[in-house]
Amino acid sequence: MSKVICYPRCCVPEYYNDEYYYFEMFSIPEHKRSNVGHVGVQLFKELKKSKITPTVEALDFTIIAMAVVAADKAILRRNSADGWTRKIELYIYLHDAAKWRKEKRKLEDMLRFLSGDFWMLTIKDLPESLVPKKKFDLRKQDCICLLSGGMDSLVGAIDLHEEGRNPLFVSQIVRGDADHQREYAMQFGSDNLCQWSNKVYKKGKSENSTRARSIMFFAFALLASCGINCNTQGRKELFVPENGYISLNMPLDPLRTGSLSTKTTHPVYMNMLQEIWNDVGINIDFVLPYKYKTKGEVLEECKNQNLMEKFIFGSTSCGKYQRYGLRHCGVCVPCLVRRASFLKNRMCDETEGGYCKENLQLADSKDVAAATLAVVQLKENGIESLVKGMLTFAKGEERDLYLGVIERGLLEIGALLKEYNVI
Repeated sequence: MSKVICYPRCCVPEYYNDEYYYFEMFSIPEHKRSNVGHVGVQLFKELKKSKITPTVEALDFTIIAMAVVAADKAILRRNSADGWTRKIELYIYLHDAAKWRKEKRKLEDMLRFLSGDFWMLTIKDLPESLVPKKKFDLRKQDCICLLSGGMDSLVGAIDLHEEGRNPLFVSQIVRGDADHQREYAMQFGSDNLCQWSNKVYKKGKSENSTRARSIMFFAFALLASCGINCNTQGRKELFVPENGYISLNMPLDPLRTGSLSTKTTHPVYMNMLQEIWNDVGINIDFVLPYKYKTKGEVLEECKNQNLMEKFIFGSTSCGKYQRYGLRHCGVCVPCLVRRASFLKNRMCDETEGGYCKENLQLADSKDVAAATLAVVQLKENGIESLVKGMLTFAKGEERDLYLGVIERGLLEIGALLKEYNVI
């Protein structure tokens, strides 16, 4: 069991155990130690700049999220018994610790699903409030929308604007995406983007699988929601524009089952998070407008095609974008889905910088090989032979809808593979 202790300045430990990892939250530690890092140093400055005062519930969840992301980076998977699955004991300090202790099991189960690890949370009482005293007026926006810089988030922003909505966009600052995030937001107004960072600092090597990273995105969205008013039902809407095929992220081969496939916006994860938020009195509803659509269908049905085509090629999809020098690799699953969506819509693919590996027939790629086998199996044995038990969470009509989006998504990829004579 790896132990990670996350604390604000008011809870600095009296003693540091050399076998544990420590992260000071919201400030840089005064004493330098090899096993002490920090996280979220700029958060309160960024909240003030955005003129948002967080609620106690929002700040507590953000502390949880930051601690999870810090632990996710600190504990190397390769040191675990199977080279992947970790056992993480995480200590955190919260304002309303008693309320969150009631959610302890649900939080642990959610994190288990999200990252594939075993989590054990210890929730302690925060001795003083960290909530900023300055109160800001509520903004004019009427909903929250995630804006990652990807294709789906761009279309989501366009569609909301065309529907007459006025979203407050939320972005995590990621190298290579920040400029595009700002560019997209500017098309729909001014002062409508919360673009925040969650820098985790630790000495030595860090884990780069980051299966738990999406929890921070939702924490930022929750913080941003504190700056807008509720609707007539006393709720707020958080739009998560992600196509259903990527959300489900069906493993293309048996070697990528379980936590080896990311679950950033998976329906199970979304439902678990929604239940926890409801339990603690966070009145926000997740809205996933494209959960039954493929990426090709998202592009096809975009409500302003001219605006989409103007910006779509600057969007980012690649899972290895930074590793390839801010270029799309062309052969990972997200790249295949991206390229297939352009082909479906008969769009000339003018992705900025092109693809590092353009010709799929010549590419030595495990993802291309796995996609090829999946498409062949689909044609020979049908979609049920591929899905097996991955849709046990869905029943009846919902299962059929998810089954349909997986099948159509694979057919889009199949058309791309055929275009390059791979099949």
